[in-house]
Amino acid sequence: MKLPREEIDAIAHLARLALTDDEADALCGELGAILAHVAALSEVDTTGVEPMTHAVPMDLRLRADEVEPSLPAELAVGAAPDRDGDYFRVPKVIDG
Repeated sequence: MKLPREEIDAIAHLARLALTDDEADALCGELGAILAHVAALSEVDTTGVEPMTHAVPMDLRLRADEVEPSLPAELAVGAAPDRDGDYFRVPKVIDG
């Protein structure tokens, strides 16, 4: 399966990629092969297979969502290189 050059150009435009003619021609075949492989995977019978988020069984434990005492402000900003009272002072990074 080979993608039309117009589709490659449209994808490159959306991805803000500047492709040479040779690169675009190569992608016509490569992306087509990837899409053909994905289409072949869709034909696999997955009946009875449980959906999963990881290939390896994982036992993730989350702590309880409970309110706990916070760090005192003096301790939190105590080692800050620049502060204004109980607040950190940081350089401005956005104009406006």
